[in-house]
Amino acid sequence: LNDNPSHYKITLSGTVKSPKINFDPPFLMLMPVPLDMKTETSIHIFPQDYLRQSRIQVELPELELEDGDRIYPFSVQFPEGHNIVLSSDGTNKKLICQISFRSSRPVSFLGSMFFVDEEEN
Repeated sequence: LNDNPSHYKITLSGTVKSPKINFDPPFLMLMPVPLDMKTETSIHIFPQDYLRQSRIQVELPELELEDGDRIYPFSVQFPEGHNIVLSSDGTNKKLICQISFRSSRPVSFLGSMFFVDEEEN
């Protein structure tokens, strides 16, 4: 600075926040229905600390029946899209996910569905 050899020390500190998502409701229980009838419900997904757009994918469970057959009775839809968007105020917009179940065979299931972003979080 104007040929003055002064030294300046700058200390920086910060907090790293990992992106995460929360669900409302936090767990899901679908009502029993007759065979080959669809039951469905909606959940809200609340992304937090995403600094750029990302896309949510869902890993649906495969169920094995007593005779060894495997079925995929669950399906999901995102009626307003499944992109996590950063709004102008720095927050992430909630997502709506519709989860459906239909089976032509008797089955019950207790397990997990995995919601994964583009970075496999």
